[in-house]
Amino acid sequence: MLLPLSRSPVLLGCLLLVALAASNGVLATPSKAGFGYKLVSLVQLPHGGGLVGYLQVKQRTSTYGPDIPRLRLFVKHETRERVRVQITDAEKQRWEVPYNLLPREPAPPVPGAKLTGAPFTAGEYPGEELVFTYGRDPFWFAVHRKSTRQPLFNTSAGPLVFKDQYIEASTSLPRDAALYGLGENTQPGGIRLRPNDPYTIYTTDISAINLNTDLYGSHPVYMDLRSLGGRGVAHAVLLLNSNGMDVFYKGTSLKYKVIGGLLDFYFFAGPTPLAVVDQYTSMIGRPAPMPYWAFGFHQCRWGYKNLSVVEGVVEGYRNAQIPLDVIWNDDDHMDAAKDFTLDPVNYPRPKLLAFLDKIHAQGMKYIVLIDPGIAVNNSYGVYQRGMARDIFIKLDGQPYLAQVWPGPVYFPDFLNPNGVSWWIDEVRRFHDLVPVDGLWIDMNEASNFCTGKCEIPKTHACPIPDSKTPWVCCLDCKNLTNTRWDEPPYKINASGQTARLGFNTIATQRDALQRHPRVQRAQPVRFLAGHRDAQSSAGLQGKRPFILTRSTFVGSGAYAAHWTGDNKGTWENLRYSISPPCSTSASSACRWSARTPVGSTLRRRRSSAQPVDRARRVLPVLQGPRQLRVPRQELYVWESVAKSARNALGMRYRLLPYLYTLNYQAHLTGAPVARPVFFSFPDFAPCYGLSTQFLLGKGVMVSPVLEEGATSVNAVFPAGKLRGGVISKDARATPFTLVVAFPFGAAEADAEGDVYVDDDERPEMVLAEGQATYVRFFASVRGKAVTVRSEVHMGSYSLQKGMVIEKVSVLGLEGTGRDLNVQVEGADSATAVATTSPYFAAGDNAMLHRHDGVEGEQEERLGGGGRAGVAAGEELHHDLEHAHPSVGKQAVYCPSVYICSSVVPYFHV
Repeated sequence: MLLPLSRSPVLLGCLLLVALAASNGVLATPSKAGFGYKLVSLVQLPHGGGLVGYLQVKQRTSTYGPDIPRLRLFVKHETRERVRVQITDAEKQRWEVPYNLLPREPAPPVPGAKLTGAPFTAGEYPGEELVFTYGRDPFWFAVHRKSTRQPLFNTSAGPLVFKDQYIEASTSLPRDAALYGLGENTQPGGIRLRPNDPYTIYTTDISAINLNTDLYGSHPVYMDLRSLGGRGVAHAVLLLNSNGMDVFYKGTSLKYKVIGGLLDFYFFAGPTPLAVVDQYTSMIGRPAPMPYWAFGFHQCRWGYKNLSVVEGVVEGYRNAQIPLDVIWNDDDHMDAAKDFTLDPVNYPRPKLLAFLDKIHAQGMKYIVLIDPGIAVNNSYGVYQRGMARDIFIKLDGQPYLAQVWPGPVYFPDFLNPNGVSWWIDEVRRFHDLVPVDGLWIDMNEASNFCTGKCEIPKTHACPIPDSKTPWVCCLDCKNLTNTRWDEPPYKINASGQTARLGFNTIATQRDALQRHPRVQRAQPVRFLAGHRDAQSSAGLQGKRPFILTRSTFVGSGAYAAHWTGDNKGTWENLRYSISPPCSTSASSACRWSARTPVGSTLRRRRSSAQPVDRARRVLPVLQGPRQLRVPRQELYVWESVAKSARNALGMRYRLLPYLYTLNYQAHLTGAPVARPVFFSFPDFAPCYGLSTQFLLGKGVMVSPVLEEGATSVNAVFPAGKLRGGVISKDARATPFTLVVAFPFGAAEADAEGDVYVDDDERPEMVLAEGQATYVRFFASVRGKAVTVRSEVHMGSYSLQKGMVIEKVSVLGLEGTGRDLNVQVEGADSATAVATTSPYFAAGDNAMLHRHDGVEGEQEERLGGGGRAGVAAGEELHHDLEHAHPSVGKQAVYCPSVYICSSVVPYFHV
């Protein structure tokens, strides 16, 4: 939820220490934090078990606490393209991300049995793609490519510092390296990290309106892209640590300052951006598959106070002939904002069930919000069952009391196995009560309206009845500032103002880790709560779930989608909203590309609402505005906006088969749906910082209007590469169009693409006979001849469903399509070819047969306006008013073949 700006305590706090916010941490280091370590022993374990060594501190200091005197080093080439380097206390177990939360290869235990192996004296430890090198006194390590010896990471420039609550490590970088990731934050400079900007990683409930500030997710991973001899080469570095940290990027160096845990680095060789994402997600988990309807249009608003209002919204979209796939409720459906309940007056169950029967029969879906805070109420069954199973986070032996929307709440401990099973049971119970189609998990950083140790007040009610500011703390609280957990020796730039770590969240010195007596009793568990409750909810319905979570950690994308938070819905915020999905794609932070709803806090003028909605139509998930206490802004409110929405969503719904196929590819390889331009053009260095355009897959480039009143955009075309209202249920039933996008005006070129179809309900998105079909398409143009062929895998599903291609559209031929001879699987046609038979049911090398009288279409070159061509690397001034209507005013097609829906009536009931 987005708080009104004038009353938000977080935003008011942000005004206090502007100078500190710019410092990204403490203002100055009082003295040298450490003098490094020396390597005293190193052995190679048998059977490819890696290297194990021990480090001794060189000179002790007291800055940020005493040095840990003896460290354990572990190095292993885990795969051909991945090497792991772990450094931790040699004598005591320290906090690390639990292996059951993020499954991965285990490191040798600490402390543990004596490890035996042969002494290792070589200066290098090579794998198949990467090489680990090191120095003994002082100890440093580096990783470089085996084939080119290109250095990827080198710590020799600064000392290793390792204390209980302060760990420092750094690497040198070439000045021209392009870095992406280190999220989550709103970066005003775009997707590429800027030297000297603050990068603090600490999950915080602070609106995405705030720039250069730690937001909802914790993803200490970055991608490094470098142009070497005209060739773009990429790798990634993950520091798997869930503690808060500052990362200082200076252009030629990058330094981590972490307040706990250990150093657990993973290096991914790439060398292409897509290869990096493939390698990364193979370790942390592939993106969760989304149902087909998730790519349709969603409408949500905080403030739908009763079911009649929701019914009116659905009817309003129907009357305006604007497609609507999913209707959402914020907490308005709840009884006094309590999770897993219904308001008996405003959302009575019998009427809600009747409404759901109606919209489900039409193919629409229903999603509701859930927060992790459970209301403290002895008459509340969810609370009663949680107390009986002892699953709430504790402080000083008692459940930790906080405040969110229902008032006083307790937070579940999702690292407690009973907490996980309790949550799953509550989701099941609620689904039996109301057959919702998805869950939206909010406030799970975890967010807390209060700070410190609190009690229910004895002198006044909490929550305050009819309060206009329910986000103001009404508990009786005292600060917990006398502990090293809330005020560690080194203060990260939390909330952009070096705030106390327990500020508006769970107290950091809670008892959550008492079950792990050897583990550092610190604060990082809170990062993982958002990950685990999304994971625990994924069993919804026994079908493929739609789970949306605000707070995320490394690996969350295997269970849930993520949205990047509320913003103002202004033109400036529209520009900012492009970078988060592309940034998370570049670092593969959340992997199923982030969705950015526009929760407007200002009434958008009709003139500006139209292009804003057109710009958003191609994001992976599209949701309508959702803010409380602002005028209603559904797309049908203004006729001019409704008209624009019909046109914009018409194009989006034509792209649904393409988007769903990208969803399948993401689930197989991690390849993001929305991605930066450099993913397809890594050799074109000028696009490394391009943040006003992005790609959908490899076939569609999007160049949105980002300035009010603009009628044109400047689109960058990479050098050397320019060779050229129904709802989703009904859109899937329409015939398909096969779009072949050739190089602009080319007489000889090739293109390829693919499509995946299934019933979108099976939890696992896998290719299986009778349940799914996958087709690869190949097309070529040679002078006046165009050839199209396909390879079909598991064709019986599409045969059963009667899926057909109605027409083939050829783009980019610059008028050379006149008198074009088109062959589709060997069949001649005077123009292009369509068919009324289910072509991808015939098996490999299936034939597309010609049917006389069924005419395809050939579409001329992009852009119109009389230009004869575009030079490599040139910026094209794309006239929006004269663009070919079938091409659209934003999408630029790269050489590819893709499939889309042919017929798109706007709405059907």
